[in-house]
Amino acid sequence: MSEVVVNVTRDPIVENIHRGDIVVVNGEGRTVAYLGDPDKFTCMRSAAKPFQACAVQESGAIDYFGLTERELAVMCGSHYAEDFHVMAVLSILFKIGLDERYLKCGLSYSLSEKITMEYVKKGIEKKSVFHSCSGKHAGMLAMAMKEGFDANTYLSPDNPVQQRILGLIADFADIDKEEIEIAIDGCGAPVHAMPISNMAKAYMKMANPSHLEEKHAAAARKIVMAMTGYPEMIAGTRGFDSELMRITRGKLAAKVGSDGVYCVGAVRKDIGIAVKIEDGNMRILSSVVMETLKQLELISDEELAELKHFHIRDIKNSQGDKIGEIRPIFRLIGK
Repeated sequence: MSEVVVNVTRDPIVENIHRGDIVVVNGEGRTVAYLGDPDKFTCMRSAAKPFQACAVQESGAIDYFGLTERELAVMCGSHYAEDFHVMAVLSILFKIGLDERYLKCGLSYSLSEKITMEYVKKGIEKKSVFHSCSGKHAGMLAMAMKEGFDANTYLSPDNPVQQRILGLIADFADIDKEEIEIAIDGCGAPVHAMPISNMAKAYMKMANPSHLEEKHAAAARKIVMAMTGYPEMIAGTRGFDSELMRITRGKLAAKVGSDGVYCVGAVRKDIGIAVKIEDGNMRILSSVVMETLKQLELISDEELAELKHFHIRDIKNSQGDKIGEIRPIFRLIGK
């Protein structure tokens, strides 16, 4: 059963209570700390993107088309559609001989309200390349073009692109692929559901590829290097994923998933973490992740200070006055 993780206050009043589940695994895949249900079954959502990109890397498409590490990073991201994100996605499509019309993620603006307003003010309409998942989709198309798979049906669960991704995720997560349930994500791609303990195992292995078979280890190293080397491609300016990896300077590989999912792999620490907020609330997610990292001593006091606005978050009214806060209140079992 999920446990209380955060209180949201308005002055002295606890106005909202949020529950969640957290699991931490070690290099043996054993649970070493948790809260709530360490085997909570849920969809991985966009936390699966690094593994979807790993399948692209393993296909040989990155080298075949001369794609850069920065372009590989945007495949892992839920980007904000800033100019540098859009140019990276368009560059991938150009190199593989396709254009924006092949993206099946749907038309969108930015995840960032500020960037969306800038596009609206300029009279720019929604575009598929603006979609936060367009990098992932461009990567899937790259694999299809490299391997000769049908690029028009690359989102079908039966397409070899998706079958390769499914098999790779199963290997990383230490689960039979038949036990992974498939649904459809917000961008139209197949999404993978499993216990959060398996998600944590996948991130532990990605960040510590000595626990992987060699066929996956080299690709995992490339993915982590891309994510931590170009963190701005994973979210965007002032985004939590980007700031967490930028400030921790290669120690953590981290990725958000919609509806309250977050996963972290601690590089060279043999630690994987998965978080699920029961009600899917995204506003509180960074507070829970930061508190988890603090309790596990995976983040220094200096790093915690730089990221404090993601940890205990002020709530302000329309006049800019602080009138409450988002505060984590849990203690991991096992710590």
